Amino acid sequence: MTKQQSRHWVCYYRVSTQRQGESGLGLAAQRTAVEEFVQARGGAIVATFMETESGKKISNRPQLQAALALCRRTRATLIIAKLDRLARNVHFISGLLETGVEFLAVNQPTKDRFMLHLHAAFAEEEARRISIRTKEALAAAKRRGVDIGATGRVLAARHKANALQRAKSYAPIVTELRRVGINQVRETRDELNRRGVLSPDGARWHLPSTHKMLKRLDLLARLAI
Repeated sequence: MTKQQSRHWVCYYRVSTQRQGESGLGLAAQRTAVEEFVQARGGAIVATFMETESGKKISNRPQLQAALALCRRTRATLIIAKLDRLARNVHFISGLLETGVEFLAVNQPTKDRFMLHLHAAFAEEEARRISIRTKEALAAAKRRGVDIGATGRVLAARHKANALQRAKSYAPIVTELRRVGINQVRETRDELNRRGVLSPDGARWHLPSTHKMLKRLDLLARLAI
């Protein structure tokens, strides 16, 4: 829906849960769709931003705000895999259209403003219905005597254990870096990226992902696991 196709692209990826953010579920498909589109259309990806946030939460999107700011400075086009990666919220999409930043959804590259509003309205209604169905299913489970809290705690413990195991795989290189005096989060991030070491989601390291990985390694060291 751009007035003229920019040859510079700023990629924005969003996953809906912390588990997806750590495992890369959903992220790989978005990245593949965007990169294949850019390769076919031409131009260069100047930056990539990734966020782990619910599609309904639009008030706190620091990575999206950073991506939009970069688009304004460089006159680049914001590119996403699907419109619902931005939000399932009509007001949010309307506000984005008024920012003046050109953006494009790979799955709907020819949609005009009117059609984008319609799509956002349908997505918002679908999200509302999913929420209702989820609440009804939880209520039915409780009536059957299912301990929803216990199930959640088990899953949370499993996710934490998996995250610790993933962090453990980076222990040898982190130990090596610390031996040569690389101890700070920023320095560790830069060196991991310089060496081409990928994060658990298969992407470059950023300060939050590096901090979490180091924090988990420190926990493993304290537990002597």
